[in-house]
Amino acid sequence: MPAAEKSLDLITMGRSSIDLYANEVGAPFVDIKSFAAYVGGSPTNIAVGAGRLGLRTEVITAVGEDPVGDFILNFLAKEKVGTRFVTRKLGARTSAVVLGIEPPDKFPLVYYRDNCADIQLTIDDVLAAPLADCRVFEFSGTGLSREPSRSATIFAAEQAKVAGAIIVLDLDFRPNQWHDTRAFGVTVRSALPCVDIVLGTEDECKAVTLTDRSQVNVTDSQISGAQVAGDVHAAVDTMHRRGPAAVIVKRGERGATVFEAGKPPCDVPGFPVEVYNVLGAGDAFAAGFIYGLVKGWNYYQASRMGNAGGAIVVTRHGCANFMAYEEEALSFVAERGGF
Repeated sequence: MPAAEKSLDLITMGRSSIDLYANEVGAPFVDIKSFAAYVGGSPTNIAVGAGRLGLRTEVITAVGEDPVGDFILNFLAKEKVGTRFVTRKLGARTSAVVLGIEPPDKFPLVYYRDNCADIQLTIDDVLAAPLADCRVFEFSGTGLSREPSRSATIFAAEQAKVAGAIIVLDLDFRPNQWHDTRAFGVTVRSALPCVDIVLGTEDECKAVTLTDRSQVNVTDSQISGAQVAGDVHAAVDTMHRRGPAAVIVKRGERGATVFEAGKPPCDVPGFPVEVYNVLGAGDAFAAGFIYGLVKGWNYYQASRMGNAGGAIVVTRHGCANFMAYEEEALSFVAERGGF
């Protein structure tokens, strides 16, 4: 059906969790005494952020038959994010993440994803969702790390693309979620023919072309990402050749760079702010960027909105619970040079 007639602006698919953020900002992880409980998981965060910007959103994820699953569903209902396609997986646990906050550059985190529910999403779960009725479908790299979620996620992207949706992949490279860091690139490359737009940091983009584990420097298994050797331009070219029309490289305080196939790179300036907590900045960027896509903006304008969302959320304690609302984000941009 034509985009204008679709009832949903965005469906996201992938992980969801309870995120426990340290209340003692600046304290070493071993000295943390208490945590604040929020909802997390990249696609879930993006759905919340997009919903706060006024988009009609649904999330495809899974939780266990446990109180943590109730916690997530209750929050999403309050945020008016659709949960019709959140399934309960018997015998599995809802995912959890524990996070420390040591600005300006230390944000250790620990994943609890053994036997987690969202990695058990299946093709049948996808078939129950209205992928033909969304304008944008977004998924994350971590959802490709294991079966049956891997096959289900690629199947969902295929179905949504056939139905005319814009397919957005957030690379979401988490080294400790893969049995081999090189498997991340192999798997992502296999999914790229379904993808229209890729979102990722420089290191995440370079990880798509990894062939040598020595190229990855993970100094602490608790950190969220890794430093990856290589040429980001070559990695972007590799992705372009496999299908995506655009790769948006997120550069933190430096903003973003739009790599559109067949065109010179375009830098999109960010917004200088005092950083409190960087965790969740990428998800806020994705929510703002997708907002721009739905509004029909060009990639520069959409990235500018993404930069604003990221800049706002890094001044706050958590992620999904602290995403900007539409008027707030638009005013933030307008007061700082506009689009």
